[in-house]
Amino acid sequence: MSSAPRIARVAVPAPVRRLFDYLIPPELPTPLPGCRVRVSFGRRRSLIGVVVELRDDSEVPSAQLKPVLRVLDDAPLLPASLLSLLRWAAEYYHHPIGEVIATALPTRLRRLDLPDSITVSVWTTTPAGAAADPECLKRSPAQRRLLEALKEAPSGLEAPALQALSGRWRQALAALEARGWVSVHQRNLTTDGPSSASEKAPVLTEAQQRAVQAITGARGFAPFLLHGVTGSGKTEVYLQAIAEILARGEQALLLVPEIGLTPQLVARLRARFSAPLVVLHSDLNDIERARAWLLAAAGQARLVVGTRSAVFTPLPRLRLIVVDEEHDPSYKQQDGFRYSARDVAVMRASRERIPIVLGSATPSLESYHRAASGAYTRLVLPARAGGAALPEIELLDMRRLTAVDGLSHPLRDALARTLERGEQALLFLNRRGFAPVWMCFGCGWVAPCTRCDARLTLHRGSGRLRCHHCGSERPIPEACPVCRGTQLRALGAGTERVESALARLYPHARLLRIDRDSTRAKGALEAKLARARDGAADILIGTQMLSKGHDFPNVTLVGVLNADQGLYGTDFRAAERLVQQIIQVSGRAGRATKAGRVLIQTYHPDHPVFTALCRQDYDEFAAYALAERREADYPPYTHLALLRAESPHAGAALAFLRAARRVALACNPEPEVRVMEPVPSPMERRAGRYRAQLLVQASKRAPLHALLGPWLDRLTELKAARRVRWSLDVDPADLY
Repeated sequence: MSSAPRIARVAVPAPVRRLFDYLIPPELPTPLPGCRVRVSFGRRRSLIGVVVELRDDSEVPSAQLKPVLRVLDDAPLLPASLLSLLRWAAEYYHHPIGEVIATALPTRLRRLDLPDSITVSVWTTTPAGAAADPECLKRSPAQRRLLEALKEAPSGLEAPALQALSGRWRQALAALEARGWVSVHQRNLTTDGPSSASEKAPVLTEAQQRAVQAITGARGFAPFLLHGVTGSGKTEVYLQAIAEILARGEQALLLVPEIGLTPQLVARLRARFSAPLVVLHSDLNDIERARAWLLAAAGQARLVVGTRSAVFTPLPRLRLIVVDEEHDPSYKQQDGFRYSARDVAVMRASRERIPIVLGSATPSLESYHRAASGAYTRLVLPARAGGAALPEIELLDMRRLTAVDGLSHPLRDALARTLERGEQALLFLNRRGFAPVWMCFGCGWVAPCTRCDARLTLHRGSGRLRCHHCGSERPIPEACPVCRGTQLRALGAGTERVESALARLYPHARLLRIDRDSTRAKGALEAKLARARDGAADILIGTQMLSKGHDFPNVTLVGVLNADQGLYGTDFRAAERLVQQIIQVSGRAGRATKAGRVLIQTYHPDHPVFTALCRQDYDEFAAYALAERREADYPPYTHLALLRAESPHAGAALAFLRAARRVALACNPEPEVRVMEPVPSPMERRAGRYRAQLLVQASKRAPLHALLGPWLDRLTELKAARRVRWSLDVDPADLY
C-alpha cells in the first residue's frame, strides 16, 4: 500500500498567481483539499492558506520546502465542487488563486482557527415586556413594532430579523431594555427551529404559473432569463420556485445586488417560509458573517440570501440559484478580484447541473442576447400582477420649458395635484449635493478639485465643496480666488437643491431625501425606506438608491429630472444604464390599484431611447442598442479585457502601458485579438494619481485568454511595472 502524499499545494492570500508546495510533517494528519493550514510565507511566520492539491513530489527539492505548521480543519471547509469553481474563477479572471479563495471565506475564517462555537445575540421579552401593551408606544412606532414582533417570537429574534423590522432597531431596543421589557442573551451556533410561516402564497397569473413550472420542472443545468415588466411579480415567481426546493429538503441561493434591498425581502421570506434562512452581506460583523456561512456550509441553513460574495458560499444541497436584478452593475466587483457574481453564478449552476434564474425588468444586453440566441430560456411576464396597469409615460421637452431649481412647470403642477389627492410622488435625480458647479460670474472661474480632473460639488447644508470622486472637500469661498469678486453662484441642481425648492413650493409636504449623503449612518437607509413604504413622506427625492426593487404602494407620480445625464456618456453602456435606471424608477409608480404617471424631463425627446421608453418597449430598445453594439464591435459580439495603470507621476502609467502593448504583440496573439493603443482614462487624474488604460478586444474568448496568461507573466518582469499600480479587468463593466 502506498503511503499518503506528503506534499500539500497551498493557495496563500498573496498577489502571486501560483500555488506553493509545503511538506506535511509526519506528526500532522494529511489535510484534504479544501482544508485550511497554517504556514509561514516569506517574512510572515504565520499565515492561513488553503490546500488545493496533494502530491507525492515537488519540483522544489525537499530540503528547500517549508513545513505545514498546523492543519486547522478535520474536513474540507471548501468542498471539491466549490474549490473547482474558485480555481476556474482564478483562471478566467487571471487573478491570484490565494486571493480568490480568500474571497470565499469570511474574514474570521481567514485569520483565526475555526472556533468551537460562535455565539450570536438574541433578544427576547422579559415577563414585564410580555405583559406590556404595545398600544402605550403609539408615539414610538419603532419600539412598538419591535415589541409586537418579540411578543410573537418566544424563542427570541436575532439582529437580521430586527433590522428588517426597523432601521432604528438598535436605538429602539435600547429604549425597551431601559424599560425592563426586553433582555439579550447569547445563543451558540445553531439554526432556529422551524418557524410558523404566516403569509400564504397568492394565486399566480398564467404567465407566472408557466414560469414557475418551467423552473421547477427543469432537470440539470437550465439557465432562465425571467424578463418581467416592473410590478409583474418576478419575486413571487422566485418564492414559489424556492418553495418547491425547500419542500424537498434542499437548498436555494438568492442573490440581490445591494444591502438596501435585503431587509424588506428577508422579512417577506421569513413570513413565507419556515425553513432556516441566513443572510450574507458586508454589513454583518465578522462573527455574524462567519455564523451564517458555517450554517450554510453545514446544510442547516436551507435558504441563503446575499449580495455579491455570497455566490461562493458552500451549499452541499444546492438545487436552485436566483439572481435578482441581474442587470445591476453592483454584481461586478470593481477592485481587487474583479469578478462578476452573476457570471460566476451561471458557471456554478452549470458545474453543479442545477437551474438558475436571472430576473430583471431591464435585462443586461448580454443576457438578453443569450436568450435571443437560445443559450438561455426566456420567461416573459408581460403584465403587472393584481391587475395594476403600467404607468403612463410622458416626455417634457425642456427645449420649450423653463426649469426652476430643476423643476419644470408641468412637473410642479403634477406634484401639487398628487399632494391634493393624498398620494405620494417620487423625484429621481442621479446627482447628489446642492449643485454640481460653483462658479464666479465675474471671471468664469469654476471651483476645481486639486486632486482630480473634476469640479467640486456644492453641499450647502454642510457649507462645503466636495469632490465626489476622491472625497476631498473645502469650505465654500466667500470670494473668487482669481478675481476676488463675490458673484459666486451655483449652477445645476442636485438632490439637496431640489429638496430645498420643494420645501419652499410645498411647505406642508413631508419630504424625504434618499441619497448617499442622507443615509451614511448605519440603518439610515432602512429607516428611510420604511418611512416611505409606511406613507410617512409625501415626496421622495433620491438617486438610483430609490430605483431598485422597492415597493411604495402609494406612489402614483414619478418625475425624472435630468434624463439626459447618461445619454452621451463616454462608456458604451451609458445608454443601456440610462434606460435601465429610468424604467426601474418609473416602475415605482402605480404598483397598487391607483394609476401611475411618469414625467421625464429631457432636451432630446426625439432620441430613440426615449421613443422606446414612452412605448415601454424594452425589446425595441434592445434591438436598437444591440445593432449599435454589433456595428461598433462591442459586447456581446466581442469580448474585452482592460489593463489599467495609475501613478502619482504624469506619464508613468502611459509609459508602462506602451511597454505592455509591445509585450502583448511579442506574445503573437491570434488574428481575432486586437491590442489597442493605450490612452489616458476619461478622467485622467483622480485622487492625485494619473490613470491610463489599454483595451484588448477579441471576437472569441479562447484566443483572448490564450494571450492574457502569458502576457501577465511577462508584465511582472517589466521594470516599468514596479513604478505603477496596475490591474487587469476581464469583461469590464465600465471603460474608465
